[in-house]
Amino acid sequence: MTRQQTYEDVLRTLSEGSVHTHFDAFTDIDWDNPDWAVDKKDPRWVLPEADPLGRHPWYRDLPVERQAEIGLIRMANVARVGMQFENVLIRGAMDYLFNLPNGRAEFRYLTHECTEETHHTQMFQEFVNRSGCDVPGGRPAFRVVSRFLPLAGSLWPEVFFTGVLAGEEPIDHIQKAILRSGGPAHPLLQRIMQIHVAEEARHISFAHEFLRTKTPRLGAFRRGLLSLAFPLVMRALGDVIAIPDKRVTRQMGVPRRVIREIFWKSPEGRKMLRDLFSDVRMLAEDSGLMNPVSRRIWKALRIDGRPSRFRGEPPALSA
Repeated sequence: MTRQQTYEDVLRTLSEGSVHTHFDAFTDIDWDNPDWAVDKKDPRWVLPEADPLGRHPWYRDLPVERQAEIGLIRMANVARVGMQFENVLIRGAMDYLFNLPNGRAEFRYLTHECTEETHHTQMFQEFVNRSGCDVPGGRPAFRVVSRFLPLAGSLWPEVFFTGVLAGEEPIDHIQKAILRSGGPAHPLLQRIMQIHVAEEARHISFAHEFLRTKTPRLGAFRRGLLSLAFPLVMRALGDVIAIPDKRVTRQMGVPRRVIREIFWKSPEGRKMLRDLFSDVRMLAEDSGLMNPVSRRIWKALRIDGRPSRFRGEPPALSA
């Protein structure tokens, strides 16, 4: 079986998965359950240690009510960033599909994905609205650049889907860590994360397969440029997703020194940064995007390290 046949088989499987297992933002979340109501002092908003801020000593030393208030603001802003990122993804994917030739397997799968991502934007924004937190989401520079990022969907789709992974992988990594921790969590947030992780598994699989299939077909010059752009895009968009905007930091009342330690000055922060990108390092190796020059960029950006042995390998095993 050729690589193209394998790719098309994977896309058919992903499309069938979207038909048989999918979620609706307003029928699969019990928004009006009294036990799921949002109260900023509810101790279930206290961030678990799986969250990088939640395990910092400064946060752990705060009174429980203050921890809950900060936890709710943080989760609301993560949801707002997620909504903004999914919005960019939908626009870029549709730009890619607009002139796609008839008969291409990507059309059906990506329209399924855009449908799911639309429900995610509704789900995230509804959570933000109910939280009562007026959070901005991504940094101002990201909100400006996001007007133009979708054009990469048709102009350079390999870079666009690299950017898709740069946003999806960090959110997926952190949400999986929180769910795996098994600690007490607000049921509304837990349900949102469960839905997001379940459907993002397909979206991440597609982006991996797309790049693994398309990259080797690029000319040497274009592939060389992509090898250099790959770690730069990963780090830039990964920071947008992971690091809170200054306005949110002020809302939470978190000292800047704490944010700097978490992202990414402390030894634990540097390890987390490397762990966020272990799966895409594996993809870069598999796709021929690791070379002597690009490896120096990965290292300079502090996102180098051993690639995952398989997708979704827990950090404890990849340390």
